[in-house]
This record gives sequence, C-alpha cells and structure tokens, in this order.
Amino acid sequence: MKIAIIGAGISGLMSALELVEQGCSVIIFDQQHAGQAASWAGGGILSPMYPWRYPHAVNQLAQHGKSLYLDWNEKLKPISGIDFEIHETGLLIFDEADFETGLNYAQQFQQPMQHAEYLQAEQLAQVNPFIHPQFQHAMYFPQIANVRNPRLLQSMIGYLKQHPKVEFIEHCPIEQFNIVNGKVQSIRSQNQQTYFADQFVITTGAWSKHWSEQLDLDIPVQPVQGQMVLFKTPQNWLPTMCMNNVMYLIPRLDGHVVCGSSMAHCGFDTTPTAATKQTILAACFEMVPELAAFPIVKQWAGLRPSSPTGVPYIGKMPELDNLWANFGHFRNGLCMGPASARLLRQLILKQPTLLDPMAFCPTRLTANTLTT
Repeated sequence: MKIAIIGAGISGLMSALELVEQGCSVIIFDQQHAGQAASWAGGGILSPMYPWRYPHAVNQLAQHGKSLYLDWNEKLKPISGIDFEIHETGLLIFDEADFETGLNYAQQFQQPMQHAEYLQAEQLAQVNPFIHPQFQHAMYFPQIANVRNPRLLQSMIGYLKQHPKVEFIEHCPIEQFNIVNGKVQSIRSQNQQTYFADQFVITTGAWSKHWSEQLDLDIPVQPVQGQMVLFKTPQNWLPTMCMNNVMYLIPRLDGHVVCGSSMAHCGFDTTPTAATKQTILAACFEMVPELAAFPIVKQWAGLRPSSPTGVPYIGKMPELDNLWANFGHFRNGLCMGPASARLLRQLILKQPTLLDPMAFCPTRLTANTLTT
C-alpha cells in the first residue's frame, strides 16, 4: 500500500514512521523544509500543561507520549545517530488556583505521568533551590519529562530519508485533491505535478483550513502564534521545569533553558516582538530570578494549529474512502503526536486501536459543513 502524507511536522513524520514500520510505502510532502514549523518551535513538555483544563480525549493521547518516544528513540538513534534527549526533570506548577483541582485530578486518574505531590517551602527549596522565595508552595509532578523537539525531528527525518520505503518531497505545496466517485485519485502540487497513492493523509497543522473549500467542509483550525526565548546556562543548572500563569521554563540536558510561551492571533506571522519577549522574561524571572544573569541565545515564534477544544481530528475524512486526517492538536502536538500517529495507522490498516477513536473522528467537521 502506498500512502501520501501532506505535511512533514510531528504529525506527518510520526504517521510516516508508524506506517513504514507496518510495511507501507510512504511519500511525504512539505511546503517548506520538513520539521520546520510548529513542531520545531514548541517546548516539548510531554504532558498537557494543565491536564485538568483539557478534555479527557487530549489526556488519553498525551499519556502515551513519553513511553512511545522512549521506544522510538531506542529504535531510531542507532540509525539516525541523534538522541531525542528525553529529559525527566519533573514539573513544578505555582498556580495556586489550580492546586486543589490538580491534586484531585492526579489522585482520580492515577496516571504515572500525572503523579503529583504538594510541596511546601522547605521541600520546594530542596527540589529546586532557584525558585523565588515568594513561592511558598507548589504542585510537583516528578515524572513529567521534556523531549528536545529539534533533535527529535532531525532524528525522525534522518531515519525516514534513508528508509527504502520512503520518498521525501520538500518545498512542494500540495494544492488540489483530484476526487472521483468519493475517492481521491491523486493530488496536484503548486507546480502542476500529479502524484498517485492508495491512501492520502492530511497532516498540515495550522494550514489545514486550506482544504475547507474543496472538501466542502468547515475545518475550524487557525494559526495561533507562540513566542519563545532561549537562554544558555551551565549544564544541569536548572533542576526542574517550572510553570506559572501559562508561562514555563524548560531545562535541556546541555544547560539551554527554553522560556515561553505567548498566545497571539495574528494569522501566519512568525515575527517575534520585543513586547512579548519582555512579557515572557518578566514571568520567567519572577519564578527564577537568577536566570537573568545568563545570556539569551535565541528568540523565535511558531504557529500552533488551534482547534475549538484542542481535541485533534484523527481518522477518515467525511464522504471520502481514502482521505485521512491527523491535525488540529493546538498546544499539545508534541505530547499527543506518537499516540495520534499510532491511532491513525491502526485505523488506516484496520487494526485494533489503542483507544476509542470516536472522540477524534473527523465526522465532527460535518457539523459546520459549508453551504454553497
């Protein structure tokens, strides 16, 4: 079976990995470089930031992220030569209004990744001595890890590009589906090339609304810009991830610390701004004042694929026999990515699924079908 995947971010690359490991042939398209959009720009926390604020379906997918990345890293690293750098730092959350809900959530669902402890000042200082003393208590999630997403993407791309069943076509925007009798026959690129496959998968992230008109659907996915700032500290300097008021600090193994993240509705603009940078820095220095002594090495912005509830669309597109969706992950594409791709593969190949796919079914898109 030959499968065409349109979009080479985390959703497209993970979908390709799942399918080639089952013996399928895959052709992957991207309008620019593979792995250069939201997937590269994100922080890589392997959990929704506040799981209790999200629908159950989001957490169902996210809970598999860490274990699946560990498995994939073991498989890909010997061939790609790149380690994902899955870093189990744990996460401190300082939002007092969430303490009761978060601790109850952890107790209720008993997921290892969401095991939570309530820390008072003395314990907090032991876990992370750099926290500002104004924070007298915190929720601590010791098992939450982060993945270094640029390395993750490089490893997957390296592995897939050497795979005999994979063809990569970058800088090739796909513009049109050729649909005959309820089935996609082929796709056409911007430069008028036509490509044939047995199955077709849309993994176009924030750009997925592009398909609304030709599929006669209302695809409610919008780009939401998020800006980030990167510091360089000594190796192993900051011992935990930290979060307060939806701002976070993420330490990498080599001492880089990723700080973010903002939210702005500004179309497909990825230009960082000085004002947003100052907002991010103020929030991060409030948590860890000593971070201000270290150099900023980079600032950037990415575009999250916002969907109405953050629940992605995974499965067969309405009214079409061989067109599939894996998009709309909003803020949690990296932690939901592995399970989303596995679920998609199981649906395409008619295999038993790791969870009930109904919550993700793209038939939801017909609720707001475009009228002509």
